[in-house]
Order: sequence, then structure tokens, then C-alpha cells
Amino acid sequence: MSNNITGNEIIHQYLRHNKKFPHVLCAGCGHGIVLGTLIRSIHSLGIPKDDVVVVAGIGCSGRLAVYVDFNTVHTTHGRALSFATGIKMSNPKLHVIALMGDGDALSIGGNHLIHAARRNIGVTALILNNSIYGMTGGQSSPATPEGSTTMTNPYGQLDHSFDTVELAKGAGANYVARGTVFHVNRLEKIMIEALERPGFSVVEAITPCHTQYGRKNKYKTPVDMYKWLKSTAITVERYNELPEEKREGRMPIGVFVDRGQPGFEERYYAMQEGFLARPAKGGK
Repeated sequence: MSNNITGNEIIHQYLRHNKKFPHVLCAGCGHGIVLGTLIRSIHSLGIPKDDVVVVAGIGCSGRLAVYVDFNTVHTTHGRALSFATGIKMSNPKLHVIALMGDGDALSIGGNHLIHAARRNIGVTALILNNSIYGMTGGQSSPATPEGSTTMTNPYGQLDHSFDTVELAKGAGANYVARGTVFHVNRLEKIMIEALERPGFSVVEAITPCHTQYGRKNKYKTPVDMYKWLKSTAITVERYNELPEEKREGRMPIGVFVDRGQPGFEERYYAMQEGFLARPAKGGK
């Protein structure tokens, strides 16, 4: 692997070229940007391909694992973190990344997300939040903003949406951050940190879905959705300085939690080692 390559050359080194392209993603979708950011983060850290495991659930985001030349597992809906936990426990040296959409992570897999955070298992959870179930036709997800129009809520979504960051913080995740596909450099920096940290890391990547969400919510083109990201997202540091009345409609991005606590697998194997080192009862 050469370290003197840049841009798309880096990404091409990590794709499975025996797979048939083009991909299944729609025009304007930000998932490809997230994948490129993840690849560059792994490359910049110098992590060998064989030391990376990408575990994906079902949905548009789940397809990304198909295209990358790592160890990959395409699992059932909502169960990516269950598989990822088992893989990490069996070989703690691996960098295990769970790739999930907002429906996959927060709805069907919501319970797994909460307990993976509580357990602080050494997995990086990358949640691609496009505010919708995109692949299955545009149903509302737990991340669909209140008042939005979707296929299943043609008169407007009545439920409050989950705040992924607050959910992960409350459940005890070790590292919690949010970025967007418009702010690529910041998102890449976040991913590098998440991959380096021990314990459970949650990275929420805000990525547009114009086909299923944008067109129903007055975004005429995919570009309009990227302009919305540009105008709405501000750093969490600036957000915290704003008075309460000026926070409405703004989305903080950056790092929210960085505890640095050891992961479950570290504590488990340390406990096992300590137990095995104890003298047996009645022994010398």
C-alpha cells in the first residue's frame, strides 16, 4: 500500500473491483461521501485491511459494506451491533465498525444501540442519518423531523424525532460526535478520533436523501439539501454560546463526549486474566 497517493486514488485502493458498478445510490445521496470519508480515515491511520471488519445492517447504508475490500458482514436489519459485539469479543485486536442507517440503528436496532453504549464495547458505530427509510419507499423513521411529510405521514409527522447524540450520551457511549457530508474535513477528523478511541464510539453522519425525503419536503434539488446543511450546522462550541432563543433550527456538530474509558472487551479479558492467576482453593 502506497502512502503517497491522494484523493480518489486512495478510495480506489479499498474498493472491490470485481463488484459490478454503478452502485445503487441515488443522485445527490451523501452515503458515498461518508464511505469515502471512512476509507480515508482508515488509510490515514495506516490500519491494514485485514484488521478492519465492517458490519452492516439492511438499507441503503447497508449496501456500502459490499463495495469495500475489508472483512465485511451484511447482517439482518437492526442486528449489526449484535454481530459486531461478537466479533470484537472474539478478537479484540480488530477494528470493528458497525454501519447503520437511522432506521436500522434507532428503531429496529435501538435496543442494541442502547446496550452497546451501556456496555461500552469497543466498536465504532457509524450511523448514516438521512431522516427516512430510503430503500423501502420513504417511510418515517425515528429520526424524521416532526412535521415532515413522508409516505407514511402524508399530513405531517406527529412524533418527536430522536436526537441521536443525546440518546448515545444518555446511554453511556464513550465517544459521541456528529458531522455532515457537507463538512467533509470535520467529519473525517471525527472518524479518525472515533477509530482511535477505546470503548464504544458513536458517529452520526447527516446525509441527504433527496429521492425519498427531500422531494416531499420542498427541497427542489439535491443541491438545496446541501445548502440546508451549510446554513443549519454550526460547531457545538458556537451553539453552546448562543442564547436559547437563537438555537432554534440550528444543528450542532462536533464532538459531544470523549471519555476515554476502557472498552468492555479490555475489562473482560483483564478480569479473566486476574481470575486465572488466582491460586486454586486447597492448592499451593
